[in-house]
Amino acid sequence: MATVYALLEAEGMTEAANFVRLYPARAEQTGYDNWNGGTEIWEIFFDVPARDYAQLGQQRGQLEEQITSHLKSVLDAETQDWYSAKIVPAREQRSDWRKNQTSVPRQVRTNILDGLKLENVVWHGCLDGVEFLSRLFDLKKLPSFDSRFDDAAGDIWQHCINNDDWELDWVFTDDRFRLIDGPSETFLRFLCEVVHPIVRPDRDEALKLASQFNDQLRQAGWEVYEEERIAGRPRFSYREISNHGSHAVSRARNVADSLDAGWMAKEIERLEHAVDRDPALAIGTAKELVETCCKTILTKRGVAINKSDDLGDLTKKLTKELQLVPDGITDAAKGAESIRLILRNLTQITSNLTRLRGLYGTGHGRDGHHRGLQPRHARLAVASAVAFIDFVTETYRYRELTKAKG
Repeated sequence: MATVYALLEAEGMTEAANFVRLYPARAEQTGYDNWNGGTEIWEIFFDVPARDYAQLGQQRGQLEEQITSHLKSVLDAETQDWYSAKIVPAREQRSDWRKNQTSVPRQVRTNILDGLKLENVVWHGCLDGVEFLSRLFDLKKLPSFDSRFDDAAGDIWQHCINNDDWELDWVFTDDRFRLIDGPSETFLRFLCEVVHPIVRPDRDEALKLASQFNDQLRQAGWEVYEEERIAGRPRFSYREISNHGSHAVSRARNVADSLDAGWMAKEIERLEHAVDRDPALAIGTAKELVETCCKTILTKRGVAINKSDDLGDLTKKLTKELQLVPDGITDAAKGAESIRLILRNLTQITSNLTRLRGLYGTGHGRDGHHRGLQPRHARLAVASAVAFIDFVTETYRYRELTKAKG
């Protein structure tokens, strides 16, 4: 096939040449003709992923004809057997094919890879390109772009290590790895490997990159998350994001942004990861989120906070400072009592979260028979916490605006 590739390339049939180079070929005898002493009939099958096969459309016939004619040029001198090229869709080896598959859009992938370029991130980290990619792909089975080498491992070594004459971001657009247009799993596994402890042992750097990845991935319903730790460093995997609680988390982010509260943003990140995986941590973090919000607003309003103040004390101070239960609503107003009750109950969320954390959240030892809550309970705690911080933050902004106007 290398000779067929060389002939096609020499005659300017670039698309056919690249096709022969990129896709694996297999020979199969499909018939036998007794004429003239017997002739075997062979087909050279090119197994192409279903997506690529569909995109070829009518071009398939042209490629088959060009490859077949050059196969004959190479083989006629050696055999009387008949050979022809046939492009077929590759067999999908997936047991979950009946499930709805959400892909990572091309634009999201491009944005993430552009971000790596802008930050001059060395995607292979402490490893060289061959070591890194060998963790994800069998480079010995992928073709070489350099005729001097038999496989991808050889030409990557030559151009990235020996000569170092390829651009840093060459892998992003390399057709062999298909990070832009290939399966979502391939792209997501690549991102997880970029922040793997072996590749990037600096924990803070890995967390920063993972956060940047998630800024884009969450728009498409995906995220990378900490699955386990290796020597105290996070190892990431990927998953589709559950729709449960996504609105609440989005609202919490808006609160953190409006208050310019970086620590709240970290708590929100922890919340999002923990709701389904670690409900106890999510409940404890929901309480901490409310506490951070109270302290942030009180500080901005110049209200003194004592070291001994617990969440109940903070809530009382915030209620008084922002007048969360106003006295100005008269009984004559329609629904006045209901409004007062809702506002009073809203302030009770904080004390209930504290009790819930004490019973089921993180921070306390448990006996061997303790049974924790389920993710749905954690989502309830998170939604309650976000309802509180959303309301008090809007009230804070309203008070600030009123004060500015005079």
